[in-house]
Amino acid sequence: MKQETVSKVLVAGRPKLATAFPNTFCPGCHYGLVQRILCEVIEELGIQGRAILVGDIGCNSFLMRSIAIDWMGCLHGRSLVGATGVKRALPDNVVFHIGGDGALGAIGAGHLINAMMRSEKVTTIFMNNAGYGMTGGQLAPTTLLGLRTTTCPEGRKAENIGFPLHVAELAATFKGTAYSARVSLHTPAHYQRAKRAVKTAFQKQMDGVGYSIVEIVSACPTDWGLDPVEATRFVGEKMLAEFPLGEFKNVDRIEYTVDAEVEKVGRIRR
Repeated sequence: MKQETVSKVLVAGRPKLATAFPNTFCPGCHYGLVQRILCEVIEELGIQGRAILVGDIGCNSFLMRSIAIDWMGCLHGRSLVGATGVKRALPDNVVFHIGGDGALGAIGAGHLINAMMRSEKVTTIFMNNAGYGMTGGQLAPTTLLGLRTTTCPEGRKAENIGFPLHVAELAATFKGTAYSARVSLHTPAHYQRAKRAVKTAFQKQMDGVGYSIVEIVSACPTDWGLDPVEATRFVGEKMLAEFPLGEFKNVDRIEYTVDAEVEKVGRIRR
């Protein structure tokens, strides 16, 4: 009897930068995929020795310990401030921070606005799962209309709670923003697109163009009360209906001029 030879080729392995820190994410959560993307992008860009992650409070905080690079933790909503300080102190490093719906859309919204206004040379990874995951599933700025949470058990209503916040579109309106995109992770093809967006955002920072942000629409099966398969379908059918994917701004240079007449106007008090 002729014996066949079977050849095995490794097509996907554990990223070299992934640490042995236990995976604490719920089954079906997309945060683990974000860890993989960040590891792959950092490795491919060859910036392992100068990439610095600034973490926030929330489910995303576990990512600080799961990637073998330098990192710093911050108070809730203050990671962008921390990232700004690190980048200004270490301008040759590639500094990025990760924040959720609350860290950037609520308590940290003022810091987000000012970082974009100043065109800080940092990169934001904004996790949008339509709720506060770690603290029990409360209403977030990105919660969909009609979606039930622990703080709006009858569903979000526009007439008294307002509409979902669109961060990627908001970022694109600022002159200081070099790159703004929204991606998702609910299919392999979308994973690859998300990876390209993160790599582009890092490159904008490395080229000194300006502020860059990637909003990642992700699943939260636990707080949605769905199994992992249903949660993935919910992202593709419901989340993306509210939060369309795409690049909202992508420039290689930020132009600005100062009017000579304006420079002469204003009182100097002694």
